[in-house]
Amino acid sequence: MSSIASPAEFVFAPVASRPPPRSAQGVLAWLRANLFDGWRNTAATLVVLALLLYFVPPLLSWGVFHAVFAPDNAACRAAVEHGACWGVIAEKYRLILFGRYPFAEQWRPLLACVLLVALLVASCYRGFWRKSLLLAWVVVLAVFFGLMFGGVAGLTPVETARWGGFPLTLLLSTISLVLAFPLAVAVALGRQSKMPGIRTICVLYVELIRGVPLISVLFMASFMFPLFMPQGTTIDVLLRVLVGMTLFTAAYLAEVVRGGLQALPKGQVEAAQSLGLNPWQTTRKIVLPQALRLVVPSIMNTFIGAFKDTSLVTIVSLYDLTGALQLALGDSNWRKFFLEGQLFVAAIYFVFCFAMSRYSRWVEGHLNTGTRRQ
Repeated sequence: MSSIASPAEFVFAPVASRPPPRSAQGVLAWLRANLFDGWRNTAATLVVLALLLYFVPPLLSWGVFHAVFAPDNAACRAAVEHGACWGVIAEKYRLILFGRYPFAEQWRPLLACVLLVALLVASCYRGFWRKSLLLAWVVVLAVFFGLMFGGVAGLTPVETARWGGFPLTLLLSTISLVLAFPLAVAVALGRQSKMPGIRTICVLYVELIRGVPLISVLFMASFMFPLFMPQGTTIDVLLRVLVGMTLFTAAYLAEVVRGGLQALPKGQVEAAQSLGLNPWQTTRKIVLPQALRLVVPSIMNTFIGAFKDTSLVTIVSLYDLTGALQLALGDSNWRKFFLEGQLFVAAIYFVFCFAMSRYSRWVEGHLNTGTRRQ
């Protein structure tokens, strides 16, 4: 027969108080969560800090404390052993940024770039995603080409052969991406088509373009394509290069979009069909929005690659940002300081590529609010 404990045997023992939760805000909380979360993360942080302490002081000494910032060639040559010569940038920045564009008219490409960059920034914010944004693109591009070409409003005409530097890089990358994206979506949908003819044409286009480097495409567009034109017909080399870059970028983007289409569950299409949506409505309202959301990082990766690939147009005698740098360093007095010039151009590319990467992260987080893991 089981015994029943008497009330005297029940003794109240309070539970020891637990330590308060660590703060989830502030600098210390961020450091703990990101740099010192576990011994592996702590060890990696200490190794990186040691490398920074080893490399950063000499770099600061070379690039800042013992550098020459004035456009003084003699001072640069005297400091070549222990300091950078940023004077080459101060001396040649207009040639690097604007290429062979007439010196007295360089305010025109500067204004054109400011307008186009402002439009690109505005297009990144959802508050501007209205029908008026399309009109703004038409107006800004018309003003851009009007400023660059001239011949209107009393502006001196400037042929495209003299365009160069950052305006040319911005123009080629922006226009080729704007034209390539809808073409890529159409090709990706064509590869998914049940019509053999359309599917075959899209497959041949993608495989042919992706099977050759961009240099070959630019070479064909610039030198071989005119041979197939009627006698006496000429097409501006800038237009030919723009078409070549658009076709090349669209082929890669089409495969990215096709990956998003294939990743979409079949149940989404079946659900749309059960609601009575026709194929075009299903594609436009159900399939494409979700497919594009899945491949935002890959799309932005292609955009960044296209922006950097503009440096290859120098093979067809168009001097973009990197080509204009080579022109600037053609001066024998400053040729020795090519490293500083390359770092200046690399910094420009980095700023724009990093901005595109961060915007991609923002878009990805904004679109995946309901599906991302905490």
